[in-house]
Amino acid sequence: MIGVFGWGRSNDGQLSIGFSEETSILSPKEVSRLQELDIKEISCGEKHTLIVTKDGKLYSCGSNEYGELGHSKPRSRAVSIDVVELVSSLSSMQVIQAAGGSEFSLVITTAGEVFSWGRNDKGQLGRGKLSKEEERKPKLMKSLAVCTVVQITCGANHCLALTDDGRLFSWGCNKYGQLGLGSSHSFHDTPQQIVCLRGIPIAQIASGGNHSFILTWSRAVFGWGKNSFGQLGLNDEYDKSHPTLCKSLRNQKVMYISCGEDHTVALTKEGGVFSFGAGGFGQLGHNSTQNEILPKRVMELMGSVISQVACGRRHTVAFSPSSGKMYAFGSGGSGQLGLGDTSARNSPFPILSPNFPSTGRRLSQVMDHDGSLYLVKHLYSGGDHCLLLARNAEMGGEPDDFREVDPSTQITTLTAEKCEKIKSLQLDVITPSELVDDVLKIFSSSACLNASFLLKNDEHFGCSSKNNGVDMDNVRKLMNRIADAKNVNIIQQITESIENRLLRSLPPSPPDVEALRVYLILPEFHLLYEPKFFSTLIGPFGKSIVGLEKAASRVLDIWWGSLKPRFFKRILGIFKQTALLILRLPNLPATSNMEVMIRFESLKASLEVLKKLNNVNDYNGQIIPYDNFYIPEVTDIVDIRKDYVNWVHRGKTLPSPQLHFCDYPFIFDASAKSVLLQTDACMQMQSAYEEVQRRNFQNLFLPIDPINPMLILHVTRHNIVTDTLQQLSRQGPADLKKPLKVIFVNEEAIDEGGVRKEFFLLLMKEILDPKYGMFKFFEESRLQWFNPNSFEDKQMFHLIGAVCGLAIYNSTIIGLSFPLALYKKLLNRKTTLEDLMELMPSVGRGMHDLLDYEGDDVEDVFCLTFEITVESFGEVQHKPLVEGGSDRPVTKDNRQEYIDAYVDYLFNKSVEDHFSAFSDGFHKVCGGKVLELFHPQELQAMVIGNENYDFHEFEKNTEYKGEYYRQHPTIRLFWEVFHELTIQLKKKFLLFLTGSDRIPILGMKAVKMIIQPTHGGNSYLPVAHTCFNLLDLPKYQDYRTMKEKLCMAIEQTEGFGIV
Repeated sequence: MIGVFGWGRSNDGQLSIGFSEETSILSPKEVSRLQELDIKEISCGEKHTLIVTKDGKLYSCGSNEYGELGHSKPRSRAVSIDVVELVSSLSSMQVIQAAGGSEFSLVITTAGEVFSWGRNDKGQLGRGKLSKEEERKPKLMKSLAVCTVVQITCGANHCLALTDDGRLFSWGCNKYGQLGLGSSHSFHDTPQQIVCLRGIPIAQIASGGNHSFILTWSRAVFGWGKNSFGQLGLNDEYDKSHPTLCKSLRNQKVMYISCGEDHTVALTKEGGVFSFGAGGFGQLGHNSTQNEILPKRVMELMGSVISQVACGRRHTVAFSPSSGKMYAFGSGGSGQLGLGDTSARNSPFPILSPNFPSTGRRLSQVMDHDGSLYLVKHLYSGGDHCLLLARNAEMGGEPDDFREVDPSTQITTLTAEKCEKIKSLQLDVITPSELVDDVLKIFSSSACLNASFLLKNDEHFGCSSKNNGVDMDNVRKLMNRIADAKNVNIIQQITESIENRLLRSLPPSPPDVEALRVYLILPEFHLLYEPKFFSTLIGPFGKSIVGLEKAASRVLDIWWGSLKPRFFKRILGIFKQTALLILRLPNLPATSNMEVMIRFESLKASLEVLKKLNNVNDYNGQIIPYDNFYIPEVTDIVDIRKDYVNWVHRGKTLPSPQLHFCDYPFIFDASAKSVLLQTDACMQMQSAYEEVQRRNFQNLFLPIDPINPMLILHVTRHNIVTDTLQQLSRQGPADLKKPLKVIFVNEEAIDEGGVRKEFFLLLMKEILDPKYGMFKFFEESRLQWFNPNSFEDKQMFHLIGAVCGLAIYNSTIIGLSFPLALYKKLLNRKTTLEDLMELMPSVGRGMHDLLDYEGDDVEDVFCLTFEITVESFGEVQHKPLVEGGSDRPVTKDNRQEYIDAYVDYLFNKSVEDHFSAFSDGFHKVCGGKVLELFHPQELQAMVIGNENYDFHEFEKNTEYKGEYYRQHPTIRLFWEVFHELTIQLKKKFLLFLTGSDRIPILGMKAVKMIIQPTHGGNSYLPVAHTCFNLLDLPKYQDYRTMKEKLCMAIEQTEGFGIV
């Protein structure tokens, strides 16, 4: 048996206990008239009460001055009705929710329709202007009839309604901005959508006297309206006309909100209670009558897990299931606290309750009921009265828990069950209308999608830049089910919903991070991976991404950076494919202006998204390899040389193209970048050459030798560093940009590239020799870095930089065993802990251990200060990383700062002068805009080549001269021996053949060997002509001889012979 108990103000009949001399009930009193009703829920207005039964009937009692009870009988004109009566005008409907305002009422029916009646002077009925007669009749709110409403709430004179597609509407009084519309209108008499909340998945709506709240699916709290007492919890007392995030509750896992006239109470998942706003009557429970402008924990309830809270006008009630006790605090002038008197309480007091304590013993206080034992089921409060639904102890069962979500009141989400239904639909069947309605709502509403696919076990709570809350594995799983659907009609309808509604509704400045989840979810929809939809789906989606304002864009970057590679690659694939498809489309006639514009905008958006993804990929240390961004086909479609020239001269020449592909250099592969490097080299060399010709012409009639258009260096092997330094120091910047030609003194060799390659190899080997002390060798990584203690002149560092520039400029790879940090610094990229890991793996691992340590005793465990220990000529020195670093301990709070300072010292501060000289030398030769196109790893590969060996490709590219051909016995023998060599011997062979054991950035296809026969028997060794990558191979007859002679030859790799 269900019992109903009431207490508090009763002089208007709101407790349905009949008129008596008692205007207030001071302690819980059984309402026998309500026991016959099978009650589903109760709503307490200010002076009236609405009761919904499980069979969908609505009953009401209390004040009826404005017709708020909705009765159609003649006696409905009475000022108040003391006994609950059926609202007969709604008998043909099934009511599922009711909400009472100050002097008006709302209900929702099973059809999701809203009916309203009562006072309407502030438009609170949402039906426009009405006659007094019409106000008193429950009528449909037609403007919401096209929606399915799942939640309603009433303030004193305003209302909110939440629809199943995630839209929030408000109407009524707006004096304090409580409608959240940002407008200055004093009221709105029809529902208005709160557009600024679009995209946020709302879990609960609540309203107080003149303020409003929403609670999102990930438990963010937004409030607006009157705030003169701090009831919005925003640390101020200014009214807000826009929804504003209550930051202090963001991570508290708020599950439910209840509002009083000027105060607010929040219930957390752990059963904690926070209250804020007006406290003049003690309604906050903080043992004071002060107002609180920030949410504050009700300390006296901390020992109990609270599962229900309800606010009246100036009082609060709460229930703890573990003790079975109800608590009350605040104003008690009408007995609304149920404590047997009319005194106020400023801290929680137990109510005389008809329930059992957790021990199973009956409370000692005497209850006003028939003697049966009851347990609390559900607390209700409003105005100055309270009602309690209680169940007979013999019935058992659990009390309602406000922390649990009622699915029937929630917005529609995409579930596994719905996806399975979509997948199972046959091709020719008529799609069930209910399924279609749900699916189209979901794919039309970013709020519905943002509420779908959330991480389980509340891991999505506290959604932030660090936690997007999306279960991406589940997104892919369910989207794949939709992709497998055979029914093309429903897929087409989904696509149209995304195109016509969802994409057009995405705002550039989302109201909260939860509204950004759609940017992770939508790429998993299979049709976005079809580039043919570039104009309707992908282009508009890309424009939404690049149109995001800075803060939202940054959050999306962080979320992208946290994705698993397979999800990141999916987004990349969408926009790569789209860009390529558009580029491949045939040209349109001049009359197709609109189509041209659509193509251009879609291409531009795709490239901009790719640019954003590339930046994220770089910032996060390569989620996927940087070469995944390459679009090799672009060089076949676009004249990249012309594009580069236009890009370099952008702003200097008119007209300039609207789009420069050089703004998106990450799409260029090694081949394309080599072309651009050559283009830049040609431009600069042409400029230098023209300068030479001009100077030669000016000096034509003077007794001066003409200037050579080549940069010629004469060097000796035994003095190669000094010779090079002396000659380069005499050259100006223009001279260094000329094509390089190297002559080894007293050697017969024509520099067709091979001599130049060996020059660089020998020069770098000598410069990097430890005898100069310019660089420090790190044994663990086998890499070198600038030696902070080097006494070598800056000119030597300048020389090395210039040599690196010359090598790039002249398409020659050199041996420079430096970490990637060098190339990052040359491109003005920031060095990071990962660079430290590459150069000093053990130190890097120690830094990671420091970062990953979870204890609070970092200072005691690691015993570090902000200084670095270095060895200089056998002496240990301590260098402070920051001012006063030796006295500043490394703690849990500053450890990241310490690591950043350590990396900065090692790669920047300690070698500033040496690197500056190196950089000046490098940029003197190879400066200019072309470097902006390179990724650090690409620049590294341009300088030192790479080790992406493919020796089968090497064999495939080989050409043969004379009587040799692919199937010649000697050639077959050669390749059999070669492929069985160790990787070290194969690298030595490359050094023997080409002058370098590394391969160009273009890969093995750029290494072409020519093999020709030579006269002589088995006693002769193979001979390599590095100028031409030409191998003279005697006609060995057996495997052993071939291997022996080849290995002997490749051990000797210096010196040239002429062909």
